[in-house]
Amino acid sequence: MTDLSCTAAAVPPQVPPAPPIPHRKEIRAWLAPIAARSTAYALWLSLLDITLFALALWAAVAAAHPVLQVLAGIGAGLVIARLFILGHDACHQSFTPHRGLNRWLGRLLFLPSLTPYSLWEVGHNVVHHGYTNLKGFDFVWEPLTLAEFRALPRWRQGLERVYRSGWAPWLYYLVEVWWVRMVFPGKRHMPTRRAVFTRDGLLVSAAAALWAGGLAAAALATGQAVAWVLLVGFVLPFLVWNVMVGFVLYAHHTHTSIEWHADKASWSAAQPFVSTTVHLTFRSFVGAALHHIMEHTAHHVDMSVPLYRLRQAQRLLEARLPGRIVVQRFSLRWYFDTARRCKLYDLQARCWTDFDGRPTSPPATG
Repeated sequence: MTDLSCTAAAVPPQVPPAPPIPHRKEIRAWLAPIAARSTAYALWLSLLDITLFALALWAAVAAAHPVLQVLAGIGAGLVIARLFILGHDACHQSFTPHRGLNRWLGRLLFLPSLTPYSLWEVGHNVVHHGYTNLKGFDFVWEPLTLAEFRALPRWRQGLERVYRSGWAPWLYYLVEVWWVRMVFPGKRHMPTRRAVFTRDGLLVSAAAALWAGGLAAAALATGQAVAWVLLVGFVLPFLVWNVMVGFVLYAHHTHTSIEWHADKASWSAAQPFVSTTVHLTFRSFVGAALHHIMEHTAHHVDMSVPLYRLRQAQRLLEARLPGRIVVQRFSLRWYFDTARRCKLYDLQARCWTDFDGRPTSPPATG
């Protein structure tokens, strides 16, 4: 006689499928009460960070010891990142309730990072947010397939290895985003030609000239070498800024649980506004120091939520969509393990691979 109890016990219980993620419109309705914008608070944040930037540049010139000057230059680079995040919100029209004021503030706040407002608006708001992790559309840390990688010339394969090493997200941003797409881009990367692109490029160029010229004048006035003051007051802050933005963009969209999609149908079905970003958490004040931009899922779900309300919005999403949002505690061990695993992407199996095409993450299901 068959032991039915043993047979039943040997069959693993079926796990019911997770309910579908609600439509983006429904999720955004949850966030609507949180999305109120404040002109006074936005102006206060802008004034605070502009003041911090001015003080850091002053210290880079006037500090009594070269080590202090270097530290001030690093501090200036960190403040550039904060200013850029404020400008990023203004460019999304989520900083203040006033569209004209947002455009004016955005251009001003983008100047220290030498970012042309209108070009960033197209590349980031339209392309990156409109098609996040859709292969062939979203260019931000878009992974190559094995076939694409093997088709590259040797020097370009080597550059890709450097970009994906974990040590060079700054170089990726400096070359592939800023230099190629922000500094008077050619038709290949910006087929649309608009007068405002040129005007914003000239505005950023004038700001860079004024910044460098002011430092040179300050160096002569204080009896210092012009090259040294330009290094600590211009080159170093700009490089530190690139380190910050490169890391943030990489960490937001590179993870073994984050998928890329080959076609619009599968991309749309995956609710990419929820599933293609990482909420990176920290044990210290880093999140607040970066104006809560690391609460990135909430930002991609609803760009109208201002940065000063993103923390609240992220908590709400994670409470209502348990287990559906990628939340990652930051550690160097996790970061370099991710860099080791996430080299190329297999669009058929929907998994990450190394540079030889060997899978390094589980294939996607569903």
